[in-house]
Amino acid sequence: MISPDTIRTAIGVVGNGTALVLFLSPVPTFIRIWKKGSVEQYSAVPYVATLLNCMMWVLYGLPAVHPHSMLVITINGTGMAIELTYIALFLAFSLGAVRRRVLLLLAAEVAFVGAVAALVLTLAHTHERRSMIVGILCVLFGTGMYAAPLSVMKMVIQTKSVEYMPLFLSLASLVNGICWTAYALIRFDLYITIPNGLGVMFAVAQLILYAIYYKSTQQIIEARKRKADQVAMTEVVVDSGAAKNNPSSGAAAAAANGRY
Repeated sequence: MISPDTIRTAIGVVGNGTALVLFLSPVPTFIRIWKKGSVEQYSAVPYVATLLNCMMWVLYGLPAVHPHSMLVITINGTGMAIELTYIALFLAFSLGAVRRRVLLLLAAEVAFVGAVAALVLTLAHTHERRSMIVGILCVLFGTGMYAAPLSVMKMVIQTKSVEYMPLFLSLASLVNGICWTAYALIRFDLYITIPNGLGVMFAVAQLILYAIYYKSTQQIIEARKRKADQVAMTEVVVDSGAAKNNPSSGAAAAAANGRY
């Protein structure tokens, strides 16, 4: 008979896979940013929040804090590297106040996690106490990671467009939340259950918004394309009219060509 620990480990491995998909799901967004050379209306908040979440979970999974949590460390360590890459790209293609705000948030996060690690490892002397302190913080910031897209959801409702709320990110959040909630329930871990359970609810809310506003988003995109085409045609007509109304310019050009 398969033991609960074996099942839990297997789900944890699957959870690592789904979490990796979650971390990689913004890649199409950053390919678009790279091609356009601008962050447009994209927000850095989800990526900064996810980085803080990953750093806190790495701290939680350390043997000195919560032993036997290697799966937690591996996926969140990987997530840290990926999120830092995204933030570096965001900084490269953002300007002014936006860039300064992201840099300040990044510096504050690193300082905060370093301070928490130093205080917990020096002042809390048992695994239980260390796990409780860091676990509570992980619940808070894990919830923040899943709730970070709420700012984007507000924009979706205001603009009636899901163009800047990537579907891949919402789907990956849902699958990841389900896996890690199951992982935490097999050998009950309150600190993993709460943020991932809430993550499932937030992801479902995003998918509902996507279903509601998908049609209006397509209409907005088509209207934008038609407007761009009309502007391009107007410019062509104006240029042609100017050439007809000013034939001397054509004659001058011909004379110049003949002279040389």
